[in-house]
Amino acid sequence: MLRRNFLKKILISTISIIAMSNKLFAKEMFSRPIFKDGIFYNNYIDHKIAFKDFWKWRKESTKPNRLSFPLAKNNPTFLQKNRTQKTLTWIGHASVLLQIDGINILTDPHLTKRASPVSFAGPSRTTPPGLSIEDLPNIDIIVISHNHYDHLDYQTIRKITKKQRNNQPLVLVPLKLKKLLESFGATNVMELEWWDKTIFKNLNIHSVPVQHWSNRSFNTNKTLWCGWVFETQNFKCIFIGDTGYSKDFLTIQEKFSHMDLALIPIGAYAPRWFMKDHHCNVEEAIQIHKDLKSKNSFAMHWGTFQLTDEPMDEPPRLLEKLSVEKDLSKDEFIAMKHGESKII
Repeated sequence: MLRRNFLKKILISTISIIAMSNKLFAKEMFSRPIFKDGIFYNNYIDHKIAFKDFWKWRKESTKPNRLSFPLAKNNPTFLQKNRTQKTLTWIGHASVLLQIDGINILTDPHLTKRASPVSFAGPSRTTPPGLSIEDLPNIDIIVISHNHYDHLDYQTIRKITKKQRNNQPLVLVPLKLKKLLESFGATNVMELEWWDKTIFKNLNIHSVPVQHWSNRSFNTNKTLWCGWVFETQNFKCIFIGDTGYSKDFLTIQEKFSHMDLALIPIGAYAPRWFMKDHHCNVEEAIQIHKDLKSKNSFAMHWGTFQLTDEPMDEPPRLLEKLSVEKDLSKDEFIAMKHGESKII
């Protein structure tokens, strides 16, 4: 009897230690963002933006030629009526229309001329939007990855919320961005921090960490940045927004096992000495695809604005070349045309 009680106590203690270890491991892996002295930080780099480096880059920048890319013809009528087929439509840059189980999702919507705080100056589109605001279906959910002007556009948000005045979309934003979106006219805004989840109908939506930064009107890193995972019973998709390469993607894979679809940026990476921490290059984008164990990935964040020093047509050419060199299967990681729609 004494032996049995002793073994029982040993078993209970062992289980308790394992449970505690798993809890501590999960807490470490799926940690909340670091927020200190009013500033957010990444998980793996200490990134204080040095304006002397920014001005050095701007001074030395060898601006490539501005290129415009052809638009694919899509079917707005089908997209407006579709409630059954999963689709992906690349509008341009980081703006994607996702249709998942009858839910219309818009990522980082930018459908106007400039990525700028003013309408008369700043980076302008070289390629028109693949869908106009008028041709969009009624949007159920808008997700914003961060507050940079090429990802969060006042005019686009304003026009969509006016168009859907009586049925505004749910706008999901990282921490500290709710008030800004409300000032744009959005009335249904929810803030999430890393690893938070909300539910819309049958869709689970998770905020996940990526490696980037934020700045809008001289408020560097005072608002959070994130990626978004959309999850149903039989489908998982991640929208990454902007990111440098980091171990965050291995952590995301630990939580979600795999992705059926990943929307990964491949552009705005040169010069590497300045961009590396915050914008992945094409080789790193492929590594993100592998880290996430994504079945299929789609390349975005290229060919819409001339923002950095690589030739505008280089990212998709490199993706095609490196996909062969790294033994990716055909169509495993593709670059679509602006405006192109695919059944997924």
